[in-house]
Amino acid sequence: MPRSRVSLSAAAVLAAAAVSVPAASQPAVEPPRVPPQGAPQVPGAVLEPVALKALPGWREDDGAAALDTFRRTCAGPGPNPPQVPAVTGSPADLAAACAAAAAVKPEDAKKFFEARFSAYRIVRPASGTEPERRVGFLTGYFEPELTGSLTPGPGYTAPVLARPDDLVSLAPGETAPGLDPIYRAGRRTETGLVPYPDRAAIEDGALGERTRPLLWLRDYVDLFVLQVQGSGRVRLPDGRGMRVLYDGKNGQPYTSIGKLLVAEGHLPINGLSLERWTTWLRANPDHARRLMRMNASYIFFRTEPVTDPALGPPGAAGVPLSPGRSMAVDGNLWRYGLPFWLEGKLPGQPGRGHLVVAADTGSAIVGPARGDLYVGTGAAAGRAAGDLHDRMGFVVLIPKPAPAAKDDAVKDAAVPEAAGGEPRP
Repeated sequence: MPRSRVSLSAAAVLAAAAVSVPAASQPAVEPPRVPPQGAPQVPGAVLEPVALKALPGWREDDGAAALDTFRRTCAGPGPNPPQVPAVTGSPADLAAACAAAAAVKPEDAKKFFEARFSAYRIVRPASGTEPERRVGFLTGYFEPELTGSLTPGPGYTAPVLARPDDLVSLAPGETAPGLDPIYRAGRRTETGLVPYPDRAAIEDGALGERTRPLLWLRDYVDLFVLQVQGSGRVRLPDGRGMRVLYDGKNGQPYTSIGKLLVAEGHLPINGLSLERWTTWLRANPDHARRLMRMNASYIFFRTEPVTDPALGPPGAAGVPLSPGRSMAVDGNLWRYGLPFWLEGKLPGQPGRGHLVVAADTGSAIVGPARGDLYVGTGAAAGRAAGDLHDRMGFVVLIPKPAPAAKDDAVKDAAVPEAAGGEPRP
């Protein structure tokens, strides 16, 4: 299932400012690195082999929680549209690891990952005048919990719109005749695709009967938050809850409202959290409407019941996100389902590392050492996500070729083979 979330505005601003800083322990300039023989080739990075057992924090991390998330991702329907063929991670090898994971006992989770995967530290080599940068950048995102109504009225004025019937979404890398590649969707007409109306035009009624309101939120700031995050939970006046999920976007370029607020001098970049900029928007309604309309991108939604309150919405891999264990990655570089080890201390988490699974993507998540960790649902998760914008080391776990599953290392790890077909990664 495609997904639109773009990352918190403040985090995106901070990421842009921070990723060019070299690690303090590294020299200012190093000669270009040569990829180790046999290591996967990833644009913009060199992958250096490492031993999982030797990683600080590996023994202390909760392997069973990571295994549970890995299994859930394996069992999903897969992304729709599919990822581009060139992404790193063999689908056959990942499927074999998924099949083997089905029968692994929780206490054997670490042995499973050690036996079935080869680990590589993601090193970003020097580029031009920039020195080598060993670390990447990690931000956080969450599922907002909002109040809404199935009918408009006082306190419920911002419509959440369903996908229009004339919207045509383009797959990654796909282009359409006559449509500028800057647009990632178009409007179907008798003569072909044309650019879809932008946010301001849609709010002014440009879609007419092509769409319909699914429900109403309290104001356009809440709607903007929902669109930035890409999904959310909505509590209705009668106490019922529903999940509001991404169902397409107009394909217009996205503009960060955080960058606009900083550029115009309304708020400083330091401490720019979601709570702070939404509070400012509500206190300055005239500026708020103008600034929000400067973001031409517009998201459409669908609704479904909340089946498991402990899990988040489906990510790009098509499966519900696990708080603290599901991570958004650059979906043009990495295959969903790949585990990643985060080398560093996470806010609120014990230990010095954390095993997560690639299960999502986002417009601002670009590059081999860039991640966005799903934190959870609600206001507390929102604050935690806003606080997460740190330099972080990334180690990717690449599934070993399927024949390697029969060697002694796997037998010693006591990882049985699952019967039946191979689950899709």
